[in-house]
Amino acid sequence: MKNLSIKNYKYKESFSRYEFKYILSENLSKRIENEVKNFMKYDSFIHRELENRYFVRSLYFDNKFFSNFYEKVDGMKIRKKYRLRTYGEIFDSKVPIFLEVKGRYQERSYKNRTIINHKDLDLFLDHSSYFILLKKYPNNKIVRDFVFDSLKKKLIPSVLVDYKRRPYINKFGLYFRLTFDSNITCGNTKSLFPNPSSSYKLKCKPGYTILELKFDRSISAWFHKIIQSYNLRRKSVSKFVLGVTGCHLAKETSE
Repeated sequence: MKNLSIKNYKYKESFSRYEFKYILSENLSKRIENEVKNFMKYDSFIHRELENRYFVRSLYFDNKFFSNFYEKVDGMKIRKKYRLRTYGEIFDSKVPIFLEVKGRYQERSYKNRTIINHKDLDLFLDHSSYFILLKKYPNNKIVRDFVFDSLKKKLIPSVLVDYKRRPYINKFGLYFRLTFDSNITCGNTKSLFPNPSSSYKLKCKPGYTILELKFDRSISAWFHKIIQSYNLRRKSVSKFVLGVTGCHLAKETSE
């Protein structure tokens, strides 16, 4: 089994796929997962001590008007947002930190990401340091676009979201991935690694699991049967939106 260390990741990665999401009760999540195990296997990044899951942390960027938030809430077909992502709760030079741009173009979602140097983390959190980033990452389009969009839209680190993920991948055939995300928490902090003793964490959707279905061309026939058997309904749910609303930074609908 791989661990979540830098050597096991590519310097740059790009994904384009369809993404469907479902909100499940704890009991329903267990029932569906028991069926999924008959057709899929664990992703190699799981940790046995985390009940075959791994920890995910994302620090999302937005401006004081929460433009990215409202683009998502309003269902804009063409949109994107930036985040810093890592897989540990404390700073560890062996655990990678990514700059990611997550977006949507019509019906497909995409994600582009690049590993950043741990020593450069603070540079991504301060507009006055962005010219240094351009010099340190001269041929990196993701970093260049991040700097341009951050200055243009006045993006700043806005909300931190943590959760635990149990991932499954296809044993055979086309790309097909399922992830069960639970224990979602959020925090109104501008740091990727806030003081663990601070009370920044707030629970989001406690008692529920977000099931994410990611595929390239089609959904496996056996999963179609699960959708029908449990009468699953797709939801437009975003952990970024859950974090912003959970921290009372913005509202989904005006009163």
